[in-house]
Amino acid sequence: MSKTIAVIPGDGIGPEIMTATLRVLDALDCGLAYDFADAGMVALEKHGDLLPKATLDKIAEHKVALKGPLTTPIGGGFTSINVTLRRHFDLYANVRPAISFPGTKARFENIDIITVRENTEGAYLAEGQSLSDDGQTAISMIRNTRKGSERIVRYAFELAVKKGRKKVTAVHKANIIKTASGLFLNVAREVAKEYPQIEFNEMIVDNTCMQLVMKPEQFDVIVTTNLFGDILSDLCAGLVGGLGLAPGDNIGEGAAIFEAVHGSAPDIAGKGIANPCALLLAAADMLDHLGMVEKGDKLRAAIRDTMTHDRDSVTPDLGGKGSTSSFGEAIAKRVKG
Repeated sequence: MSKTIAVIPGDGIGPEIMTATLRVLDALDCGLAYDFADAGMVALEKHGDLLPKATLDKIAEHKVALKGPLTTPIGGGFTSINVTLRRHFDLYANVRPAISFPGTKARFENIDIITVRENTEGAYLAEGQSLSDDGQTAISMIRNTRKGSERIVRYAFELAVKKGRKKVTAVHKANIIKTASGLFLNVAREVAKEYPQIEFNEMIVDNTCMQLVMKPEQFDVIVTTNLFGDILSDLCAGLVGGLGLAPGDNIGEGAAIFEAVHGSAPDIAGKGIANPCALLLAAADMLDHLGMVEKGDKLRAAIRDTMTHDRDSVTPDLGGKGSTSSFGEAIAKRVKG
């Protein structure tokens, strides 16, 4: 199999962790070719645009992209690059696995939760924003649709079936936000009836936060709206050691972008100590998406084995003495075996 993917190295530590990740993918012998593209501050400096048309064209052509962290400049006139990508390609499903790995400072073990977040509507997009003339009142609209709710809930149930999961929890605030959140919950109940083999549960978002930090093992797949999903997926990342172990998958009908969800970390850029695991785990999800599930599982196992048996090679944030390159090289050697 030969497949070309768009590769966006990103800003800050992005190029470093991307180099390590591609080294591992090459060692896996996935038959992948890379078409490199610019976005973020690098693109702004080189092309005068945070997200050049050429980059969008490459993603559209190859339909799959692997993306490092990007920096959106602070200040007026700059729209979030990630939000722009989601809107442009209608990447409606944001999938965030949170899986326990050895050697972290996490307070829990054996966490295995997937958060499926609606990615294109809801409160997170902050539609209809306005500020009164006196600057005292700010207004922002929440817009959820039946179409958007149905396709994200169905995606979550289909994912549960595909991955052998047992339970889907719909997270909402329908007790207070009776229209926007109520619509989502009602649709979730309707869709759940089509999947009798999957246990369905519904939970108010504030209780979900409490339950996640008290008894996270009760969760399997979480499906929710945009803003709640943004918050809950980071909370779940905290259960397994932080964003350094948090991949993000943005899935649409015509394209998919896999990314490290953490920031570009300019304070450590160039020091060679950035943890590449989030991008490596995103690459494993990408392999699943491309039908190379066995290779994706092999990559995850190699990360786990390296963190368990080769502590000197892992990066300092995970308690090791290694570097970005040594961590990547150790994983690459394991996937060859």
